[in-house]
Amino acid sequence: MALITQAVLAKAVIAVDAMDQAQRVRLADEVFAHQPNLLASVLVLQRMGVSLQQMDVPIHILLVAYQAMKTSGHTWPVISEDTQEACLRRLTGRIRFAEGLGRGLLQRSAQQYIDEHREPYLLAFAYGYLQDNDLLGARTEAEKSLMLATLNLVDCIAFVAARIRPPSSARSRPTSP
Repeated sequence: MALITQAVLAKAVIAVDAMDQAQRVRLADEVFAHQPNLLASVLVLQRMGVSLQQMDVPIHILLVAYQAMKTSGHTWPVISEDTQEACLRRLTGRIRFAEGLGRGLLQRSAQQYIDEHREPYLLAFAYGYLQDNDLLGARTEAEKSLMLATLNLVDCIAFVAARIRPPSSARSRPTSP
């Protein structure tokens, strides 16, 4: 079950969209304090040839994802570089697997990935935002890096979400006979 529900994600999108530049900078500072590796995985994209205009896209997705993590009411562990590397290996493995598939199998593989994703609403948001900004085509190496980093960001959040225990009030309690 997703920790970042549709309602939580909607609140996060609305909150980030309503922020002015100074508020976004403060939120980015908060991301740096609580999830520095996620921020670094986005900022490093400039070194990979991603333009400043394109950088707005993964930064926006990161800010929305972080705001959603906060809004979810859960305590999120810091996502480590090791977690990022492991998630990236899985992501690139899925991509390599899909490269040789025919159209029908590719669609089934993509649907299975979406259906089994721990954070499907966040995944859908990231794909939608990349598509809205014409960055799903991965026409250049920079765009490829941007897309991989963004999807890896979502996969890392989903990976740690699987290890978060619900608050004690949400856990089922034994009933007496």
